[in-house]
Amino acid sequence: MQGRLSSPVSARLAAVQSPIIPIVMDLYRRHPGTISLGQGVVGYGPPPGVADRVARFCETPAHHLYQPDEGIPELRAAIGEKLARENGIDPAGREIMVTAGANMGMLNALIAITDPGDEVILPRPYFFNHEMAIRMAGAAPRIVSCRPDHQLDLGAIAAAVGPRTRAVATTSPNNPSGATYPEADLRAVNALCAERGLYHLHDEAYEYFVHDGARHFSPGAAAGSEAHTIEFWSLSKAYGFASWRVGYMVFPAGLMETLLKVQDTNVICAPAISQHAALACLEAGIGYCRPRIEGFAPNRELLLDALAGLGDRVEASPANGAFYVFLRVGGGRPLDDMAVVRELIVEHGVAVVPGSAFGVEEGCSLRLSYAAVDRDTMAVGAGRLVDGLRAVIDRRSEE
Repeated sequence: MQGRLSSPVSARLAAVQSPIIPIVMDLYRRHPGTISLGQGVVGYGPPPGVADRVARFCETPAHHLYQPDEGIPELRAAIGEKLARENGIDPAGREIMVTAGANMGMLNALIAITDPGDEVILPRPYFFNHEMAIRMAGAAPRIVSCRPDHQLDLGAIAAAVGPRTRAVATTSPNNPSGATYPEADLRAVNALCAERGLYHLHDEAYEYFVHDGARHFSPGAAAGSEAHTIEFWSLSKAYGFASWRVGYMVFPAGLMETLLKVQDTNVICAPAISQHAALACLEAGIGYCRPRIEGFAPNRELLLDALAGLGDRVEASPANGAFYVFLRVGGGRPLDDMAVVRELIVEHGVAVVPGSAFGVEEGCSLRLSYAAVDRDTMAVGAGRLVDGLRAVIDRRSEE
């Protein structure tokens, strides 16, 4: 008689939410003509120099061998120069590792610094992959709600620190809220971590995406931050480089041996051809990204203006960072946000992402992305969204 597995899947993984983007995008693909305001990507591709780098890649036979786990030297050097020039980060006491996207960097770090039962403080709304990574590493997310304006609640973060806390994780500009955290608040979190013996994990994937006078700040620029600050960046957003899977992390030098264990077991090295292509992105630099990011401004204004037509029935985030608007559908009977997402796709031809994936369980919240479509498509998509939300809200008031 054949034995039966007592538990067919890991209990740790069973507690991890399913990634929401594939779920929404599957529904989107099954309804042709739907306009996506869901997935967080930009509508442009990488710099022209990428093609030349890729064409020359095969000329060197050694490129087809395994490369250094921490990344090819040329790319790590270029990243170091960028961090010093743009982020004010002193390389002394730190190391750089190239990862297959910023998500890999976060998971690497969590595996390296936590043990089962440890806690990581995570402000809500949070990027769902961060919460998933904490659980996958065997740690527990200690959720702390942000203020109503989506800014950090510094008092609540400090109060949440306990005997098993290992780190505080922040993301600015924020996914999903579109909020940019002020320098003073990020310095305060970084100082709290230094005082309490914690790591500060900080995601900066949207560093170039700031609007309305908001300014980006890297906590690694703070004096004395080198011993406890781990930061993550991605080329996916700013350079239209999502499928190439290149990001990087900066961390205390003493963690290199431990992080190499994780990197070597998980991926060995980020794809070598992508790393060479990434050099072309950094050579093009912010001068390539800035005008394209500024080109999103009409989409953002169009979307916010359209939502304003719904009055106080919805509440939109300030959205001065990243390329998201986080929307709360207010009043009346609570709505199932995933049911609303499904209705918007099936009945109205517009896709968005439910707020519950980002930890917002009360009421109905939606994340809207405005960077992947042109202005004309944005106008149609915003119209469909407003019509769909109006129908949902009106029907609820009649029930």
